[in-house]
Order: sequence, then C-alpha cells, then structure tokens
Amino acid sequence: MRTLKFIVERHSDGFLAYPLGLRGVVMGQGDSYEAALADAKSAAQFHIETFGTDAFDEDSDVEAAYVAEGNIAVV
Repeated sequence: MRTLKFIVERHSDGFLAYPLGLRGVVMGQGDSYEAALADAKSAAQFHIETFGTDAFDEDSDVEAAYVAEGNIAVV
C-alpha cells in the first residue's frame, strides 16, 4: 500500500482534486471538498489498477505539499 498526497482546489463551480506522484493526468471533481477527494481517490485507484507500478512517478519524492500566496508585478 502507498500513501498519495492530493491537492484539492475550490473553484466558483465546484472542487477539483488530483494526486501528486502519479504519471499521467488523474483528476476528480465534485460539489464539495469530500466529493472531489473521493472522486480523485477512485480515479487514482483505477489508474494504478490499469497501469500497475508504471503509474507511479518514481522520480517524485514529494514529502509535503503547501499552498502559498505571493504578489507579483504585472506589467
């Protein structure tokens, strides 16, 4: 068993979630944080069942994920 980290984003029309450390595009969506996360977990499980260990990005060594805001000048 492996532990994946998921990013969950809130948008005006719902939530979007995706795992870190998998090759390819794996995403989930929903009307709530929980629904999007559950959808992304299900999609990740299917992706891993389909591609086996090749689904994992072995070069990815994400230990933690953070969100930060920063102001930039737009010219």
